[in-house]
Amino acid sequence: MSAILPGATLGVVGGGQLGRMLVHAAQRMGYLTAVLDPDADSPAGRVSHHHIHTDYTDIDGLARLAGLADAITTEFENVPAPSLEHLAVARPVRPGAAAVAIAQDRVREKSHFVSCGVDCAPYAVIETDEQMALVPPNLLPGILKTARLGYDGKGQQRVSDREELAAAWESAGQVPCVLEKLMPLDYECSVIVARGQDGQVVHFPPQRNLHRNGILAVTEVHAQNIPEAPARLAVNSAIAIAEGLQYVGVLCVEFFVLSDGSLVVNEMAPRPHNSGHWTLDACDVSQFELQVRTLAGLPLTAPRQHSPALMLNLLGDLWFPDVDTAGAPRGAQAPVEPRWADVLALPGAHLHLYGKAGARRGRKMGHLTLTGDDIEQVRSTADFAAALLGLPIPLSE
Repeated sequence: MSAILPGATLGVVGGGQLGRMLVHAAQRMGYLTAVLDPDADSPAGRVSHHHIHTDYTDIDGLARLAGLADAITTEFENVPAPSLEHLAVARPVRPGAAAVAIAQDRVREKSHFVSCGVDCAPYAVIETDEQMALVPPNLLPGILKTARLGYDGKGQQRVSDREELAAAWESAGQVPCVLEKLMPLDYECSVIVARGQDGQVVHFPPQRNLHRNGILAVTEVHAQNIPEAPARLAVNSAIAIAEGLQYVGVLCVEFFVLSDGSLVVNEMAPRPHNSGHWTLDACDVSQFELQVRTLAGLPLTAPRQHSPALMLNLLGDLWFPDVDTAGAPRGAQAPVEPRWADVLALPGAHLHLYGKAGARRGRKMGHLTLTGDDIEQVRSTADFAAALLGLPIPLSE
């Protein structure tokens, strides 16, 4: 298929912050955009040329999107795969419904990883009482994860023995689950790759990540953040996973690096990823521009990182400090705007707020990326920014 050139319209199913940043990237390159999202005030819908305010399964809404857009993508993996299949009858959809459907189901996802020769943590599928009874004892202690609709730590429970496992499965409603053995984790990392329709693949450097309460808190990327062997293996594994799917689009693959230096894959996201937001400020091509390029069939250029970077995820908790400016405990309170002016006075500070209507605890409201000449300077500035915002310090494990 020939390239879809600027001036055409690119469609996005989903109106969250990832869609918003994609829309900005597409518009900067000269494209029109159309967003389908059920939220009338969605972050991406507010900045797009067209906002189709319907449910993801609404046939009329999908037809309107297909009528407006020359090619269509998704900004989150829980868009119903049948909706993507429906759109693909009329327009190119990248990534395709088949790849998204695999990412929506941990059972299928792990099977795909294994078929690509990428190591997972030892696991068992639990869909029936019989499978529960046959769980090998060496998988405990472990983490029980629902097979579908889990993200940011949701749908996950730690279990230490069979009794806790049975109770956790019961509390999950006995839906299909995966039990993963708890491994001796050293740190977490992720790799973002982009694969074009012609099979060309480019990637960003591996990103070292820190999660708190199951939500990404800090991403750090510089020349020394991950030793060479696991970094190379992570990149090669992510590319193998994308190739195995015949994937077209931007794909993030998350990994655990174990205490012995070995690597196991955790999960994949068929879209740009929170851990890749630093690319907006520290690379010549961002993950969102690569998403535009893969969607439009444009050439892919290998991204180059020009600055060490550290990204802080900004949750709605920042708007609800536990104490007031005098140090007195707060009771029920209205949101308090964080100290953005002080943060933006710091060298190399890049603030991205997502345009969400209201802050609440645990909600992703934005991110702050710090860049500089060397990682020591960046870390020092990031520590100062974290103190201004009331984020936990230190910013590493």
